[in-house]
Order: sequence, then structure tokens, then C-alpha cells
Amino acid sequence: MCPVAALCPFSLRPAGAGRVWTAMPQRVIADTGHVVTLAYWPGIESLAPTTWITATRTGDDTTRKQGLQDLAAGTWTLGRYRWTGTELLSHFLAGEWFSVHCFQDATTHEPLRWYVNFEKPYQRRPGGIDTLDLCLDLVVTPDQSGHHWKDRDEYSQLRRLGLIDDYLHHQVEQAQGRPIAMLDNHTGPFAAGWPTWAPDPSWPLPTLPDDADDPAAGR
Repeated sequence: MCPVAALCPFSLRPAGAGRVWTAMPQRVIADTGHVVTLAYWPGIESLAPTTWITATRTGDDTTRKQGLQDLAAGTWTLGRYRWTGTELLSHFLAGEWFSVHCFQDATTHEPLRWYVNFEKPYQRRPGGIDTLDLCLDLVVTPDQSGHHWKDRDEYSQLRRLGLIDDYLHHQVEQAQGRPIAMLDNHTGPFAAGWPTWAPDPSWPLPTLPDDADDPAAGR
């Protein structure tokens, strides 16, 4: 378990690939033993596939799709990426096939969107947690009055590439209704409405350990 107010690396580690796909250092805001709440803000440097970095900077959808092909082939290359523009508070729920994130403007702290990211249930390891992004997302308005699905095409591509097999697909299908039920019933991360928060200027930037790209690190 990561202690409250510690630094908690969060990583995406594809099963069977034996390599880290993404590694993000974040600050633990709360840890109930069931829900881990992490903070991430501009200036923090992470490791990410170079194709994702290029696609994010250029908006090139072809490069983004190539990144998923590289993931399937196990041929991706990691690069350093410095976060800009937004702050986010992330809630990881034990046993759930999704996490819930609150994005806000880093300058004004204005709410931008809730973001439900479908992924494998997180697993704890010394100093961090592991999961695997399954690409399908649900975007919710800050006031929780509306939502829409995102990245269905990427999810379909992962299905075609064999990265999401029938078992994973079944889990995602079963999970899709749960965040919507939380949203409708104002439960879980949605219970208290938009969180009022901002990174404390005294907080040091979370940093990754030197061996963050080592799949055996922290095991």
C-alpha cells in the first residue's frame, strides 16, 4: 500500500510483453485500501511510447494507430514526456475495470471533464500500482449532466490486433454500465461532485526512479 502523501509511480504493463508501456510518477492524495487517489500536474515527467508522444504533439492519428500496432508487436520505444496544460485527480478503485479522472485547467483550475478510463483492475506493488489501459473511455461533463463514449475505434483496433481477447472484451462489456450507474446515482467518485483542489506549490514534482522502465522493478 502506498502511504498517503507519498510518491506513487503508476505504470501500464502489457501482460506477456515483459516491458513497461507507460510509467507516470504521481502524488498520493488518499488511500483507503480500496480507492487510491492520485494527483498529476504540469511539469511532471513520465515515460511513454514515442508514437504516443508524437501523436499528442502533432495530432497525427496515423502515428497514434501505429503505436497500437507497436504494442501488439512488442516493438515500442519509450521517451520522456513532460505534462502541460491540465491538472488531474485520479481515482483507482480496487477490483474495477475502470478508473475515474477529473481534468481541470492548470492555470484557472476550471473543471474541464470527468474521464472514465477502462483498464485492467490495478495491482499493488512496492511503491506503486500497475494496470493496463484498454483504450475505451467515457467522457462526462463537469456537472455530470451528460456523457459520451470515446476511442471506440482504438478499442476495435486492439480487438483486431488480438490485444483484447474475448475474456477482456467480456469484462469491459460488463463494466461499462457501472460508472454510468455511479454517475446516475451520485455514488463512488461522483458522489461529492467536482472536487475542489489544486496542487500545493510546496509539493515537489513527483519523479520516476531510475529503473522505472525495468519490468522487474518494485516486484
